[in-house]
Amino acid sequence: MLISALALAVSATLTRVVRSLSWAHGLLDVPNERSSHSVTMPRGGGVSIVIACTLALLLLRWIDAVGNGLLAAVVGGGSAVAAVGFLDDQYRVRAGIRLTVHIAAALWALKCLGGFPPLQIGQQLVDLGWAGQGLALLAIVWVLNLFNFMDGIDGIAASEAVFIAVGGALLGTVYASASGVAGSGITAAALAVGAASLGFLLWNWPPATIFMGDVGSGYLGYVLAVVALAATRDNPAAVWVWLILGGVFFADATVTVVRRAIRSERLHQAHRGHAYQRLAQRWGGHQRVTIAVILLNLGWLMPCALLAALYPQFGLWIALGALAPLVVLALVLGSGARGDGA
Repeated sequence: MLISALALAVSATLTRVVRSLSWAHGLLDVPNERSSHSVTMPRGGGVSIVIACTLALLLLRWIDAVGNGLLAAVVGGGSAVAAVGFLDDQYRVRAGIRLTVHIAAALWALKCLGGFPPLQIGQQLVDLGWAGQGLALLAIVWVLNLFNFMDGIDGIAASEAVFIAVGGALLGTVYASASGVAGSGITAAALAVGAASLGFLLWNWPPATIFMGDVGSGYLGYVLAVVALAATRDNPAAVWVWLILGGVFFADATVTVVRRAIRSERLHQAHRGHAYQRLAQRWGGHQRVTIAVILLNLGWLMPCALLAALYPQFGLWIALGALAPLVVLALVLGSGARGDGA
């Protein structure tokens, strides 16, 4: 807990510093026709999350709370993802280069963590073999990018990261207690990620005074995916818990991308077609949307994730039941529909 508190303090303090430096050096996000904001804002605040998480994980490794594999996966791959995100924030890196770095980081994570583990489906452990490795690679890259896609209004990505990380940590503890297994460093690592995200959220809560930027959103997506992978090595049913916790982002981003892909639109091009962006336009602001997502997380997804943690043999089916209504909701709200400003 002390290291998590340190991560929060470091992140909050550094965000203020980055905010001042961004204004001083013109590192600003100027609104355009595809933006969900209307005023010029400093960006790149996600650097503070990267530094705070890295420091926290190094300290956790120093006290033997996390293993070398998780540390190497997060610090090595996360640094690469953050670096290309930072460059993209400033200079617009080509999509192909970004994707290459993302794939390399995902491969690095799989190597560090020993590949994709067997999953619990019903009462059985299912080893997907090479197909599982491929799915894990795609999953890490997808989570990394969906956080970028979903970081479009004040507070939504940072609050989602807090919820997923802290929720994953708490439910990992519930599983350990219910199953009688020893706890692991995954809980400490997840809490550190959540604390660092909360430190940034103090400045990004609507109305925000700084934006996270790709340096932060891509990094958070990558780190959360890596921590979820590490948790699944300890608990073969953990993947369903983490999938449920990220349900709002999975549903909105996936529905949007699929519908845009069907129309052969450029998926990396900025737009305002996600459900949360449409709601922000309809409601005339960001705060109500961010609060609505938080309430949906706490009122629907957290209870579903708790059930999956307590009854791991039903985890897959609980996950499907938790996500299905969110997919329907995304469709109803117009995720990826025409007229999205793309």
